[in-house]
Amino acid sequence: MASTAILSALAQEQQGLVEQLQGARLVRRAGRDFWLGTLHGQDVILALSRIGKVAAATTATTLIEAFGAHRIVFTGVAGGLGTDVHIGDVVVATGFVQHDMDASPLFPRFEVPLYRQSGFACDAGLSALLAQACASSLAGTAAGETVRPPRLHRGLIISGDQFLSDAQSSASIQQALREAGMEPLAVEMEGAAVAQVCHDYGIAFAAVRTISDRSDEESAISFQHFVTHVASRYACAIVAHLLPLLPDA
Repeated sequence: MASTAILSALAQEQQGLVEQLQGARLVRRAGRDFWLGTLHGQDVILALSRIGKVAAATTATTLIEAFGAHRIVFTGVAGGLGTDVHIGDVVVATGFVQHDMDASPLFPRFEVPLYRQSGFACDAGLSALLAQACASSLAGTAAGETVRPPRLHRGLIISGDQFLSDAQSSASIQQALREAGMEPLAVEMEGAAVAQVCHDYGIAFAAVRTISDRSDEESAISFQHFVTHVASRYACAIVAHLLPLLPDA
């Protein structure tokens, strides 16, 4: 069984990784394709979480239960929220919160019922290695899709079953999170669900998101262009630097 699982939401984000997989073997389970093989000297399993929290939770659970994954790494794209987070930048998550979780007045807004917490932290050691890999892959990278070289950030990423495509909605969510003492850097649709599943199973989880848009009225256009032309290059470079750093599970 592969010990390291690499997840992405979309096929475009993972296409290059599948092409590089050695000894590739396809297994279909829970209506999903799982690719097992060797990548940069590590036994891995590649899978698509699909889009949204429920789909991502199903995929993560299957990786753990059916394939015995010891660690899960998520690569993909996200919308930027932080003022210094721009298109082309990379965010390594320190933790995740569901921005659309609201069981108030029974529980405080953003708190996951019966967990007594809003956020789920990423594994510190695995995230540090992922940040190191990102820094190495970005070193010397010139401005291409952006007007300046991409930068690495670390912080909170938020997830919800909503593609944020207007500045007003993004600002409203950010303000509510700030009032709860949280400052998000990026937003996407899967990470918080995977983080919660990994928390439940005691599995190490880390995630990196490349900023494809600014969660505003231009998001749909920026997202489509970025995910088609840029996302897989980022994922391949980061994973190439990460896998040799990983200890045996």
